[in-house]
Amino acid sequence: MRMLFGLVLLAGIALAGGAVYLAKSRIGEYQMANAQAQAALAQIVPTVNVFVADKSLKYGQQLTRDDVRQVAWPQNAVPEGTFLDEATLFPENSDQLRVVLRAIEKDEAIMAVKVTEPGQDTGLTSRLERGTRAFTIMVDAYSGVSGFLRPGDRVDVYWTGRINLDGANQNGSGDVTKLIEAGIQLIAIDQSAGGERSEAEIAQTVTVAVKPGQVAALAQAQSTGKLSLSLVGAEDDTVASSIEVDQRKLLGIQAKTAQAVVEKERVCTIRTRRGAEVMEIPIPCTN
Repeated sequence: MRMLFGLVLLAGIALAGGAVYLAKSRIGEYQMANAQAQAALAQIVPTVNVFVADKSLKYGQQLTRDDVRQVAWPQNAVPEGTFLDEATLFPENSDQLRVVLRAIEKDEAIMAVKVTEPGQDTGLTSRLERGTRAFTIMVDAYSGVSGFLRPGDRVDVYWTGRINLDGANQNGSGDVTKLIEAGIQLIAIDQSAGGERSEAEIAQTVTVAVKPGQVAALAQAQSTGKLSLSLVGAEDDTVASSIEVDQRKLLGIQAKTAQAVVEKERVCTIRTRRGAEVMEIPIPCTN
């Protein structure tokens, strides 16, 4: 009986030791997996929730809660002006909605520059910054870059006309073309302020946003000559310098300086001797 009890005791001790060993092994594996998980989490980029378009949105469309959804976005790559808070995008206690100013594609972040303020319409007043005014320029296929202009583009404006000072043409140069405004922004093409034009269309007018002083200059230029537009590249941050070309400069002709010939007045004199001194006295010439 005692031998049987001893065998059972030994078996129990063996089983307990095996259980302890197995438990320690499992705990070690868990600790290793936990360390690997912590290391993986440390390498994950921090994210924030931003609002994106749940479908394609067109210019002039009202923005509703059904049009947007929240997604995780890398925190260090959130575009400026992106909406992170629903209360900011859709103010509480207000039924006034924002309106889309520029076409927004599906999954594109909703940014302040692409929508109006709540309740604001999409008229030109929403495109004008403080201190700027809208001015319309008449164009055609030649002066309007063959219809490739879009709202939001920047253009240089050139004036071509004849300069007359005191009734005479300055330097006899004929017509002159001069850069009068550089890098001004288009806010509308004809009667459209949206940028969704898919094909080139010949416009009759373009509207620009300029300072009041520039409005006066453009109005004077448009009434005294012809305005032409030159499209500026989207990534071009240079500013065109003073440019002026006339017919002589275009053809490489050196301007001739007019030399006025002044005929010297004829003077007649008589000589009179007074002692050792001889004097010349002017008298009217007889012929």
